[in-house]
Amino acid sequence: MQALVEVILPVFLLIAAGYAAMLARILPDPGIDGLMRYANSIAAPCLLMLAISRIDLGRAYAQDLLISFYAGAFASFLMAAVLAVFWLRRPATEAVVIGFAALFSNTLLLGLPIAERAYGSGALTANYILISVHSPLLYTFGILLMEVVQARAGGLHPLRAGARVLRGIATQPLLIGIAAGFALNLGQVSLPAPVKDAAEMIARTAIPVALFGLGGVLRRYRPQGDARAIALICAGSLMLHPALTWWLGTRYFHLDTASLRSAVVTAAMAPGVNAYLFAHLYGTGQRVAASAVLMATALTVVTAWGWLHLLP
Repeated sequence: MQALVEVILPVFLLIAAGYAAMLARILPDPGIDGLMRYANSIAAPCLLMLAISRIDLGRAYAQDLLISFYAGAFASFLMAAVLAVFWLRRPATEAVVIGFAALFSNTLLLGLPIAERAYGSGALTANYILISVHSPLLYTFGILLMEVVQARAGGLHPLRAGARVLRGIATQPLLIGIAAGFALNLGQVSLPAPVKDAAEMIARTAIPVALFGLGGVLRRYRPQGDARAIALICAGSLMLHPALTWWLGTRYFHLDTASLRSAVVTAAMAPGVNAYLFAHLYGTGQRVAASAVLMATALTVVTAWGWLHLLP
């Protein structure tokens, strides 16, 4: 109960505050959009740039951590996508969207603040490692797979599909912040003190602003999708992914305590709004993706509490 009250509830109360602000029309839609644009395009890139610039890259990027986390993620995708086709009888394009929603944990807006409140800011190295890999790897996978599925049905030429993937990756602000962090780290470059101080002030606003904005964004959604498809996404995202990560990390790879905590907590997070954006990009499965983001985020209050109790 202490973990629920001290670690998880403050995060979700901040999300609830954004939800209530939209419900009471204290902030209009453009205001929430502006907050999210600031968080995702300015504050979060600063946070990731500073964090990655300070990581010992030689020690941090251990394959055991990445395999434990991403094997669970792709298993969750496979389970949800295959059952969507053979059980729910959904078209292949919608099955990819359902699988992607089960695959894409909210590593930044939920995983990072919950891990920080649970274990402290000094125990987040593995979180930043996973975040730095997350969007490039999973967006590339999702877009390529969707383009292949569409190509088989007469969609885009493979060259155009490849160009879309590269353009989407290169223009993401979060990835620009990650690249800047690697450049500073590998080049052993120190920012001028005034620039560094300004970037740190901006970075400190990233999580609270993003959580508040996330609440406002969730207010727009309604749980109107197919209950079975939503259940598939929630089961993969909240249970299968963290369970496999925990099993691989303890049974086969013997992750250290800090890495195991970060990997399992991150794996246990609901799908982020990116799952809906992916569905919107391809014009299929939007209602299911939006509903799953809303329902899984609410369920994370309980499931994250359970995973925190299981972790050392």
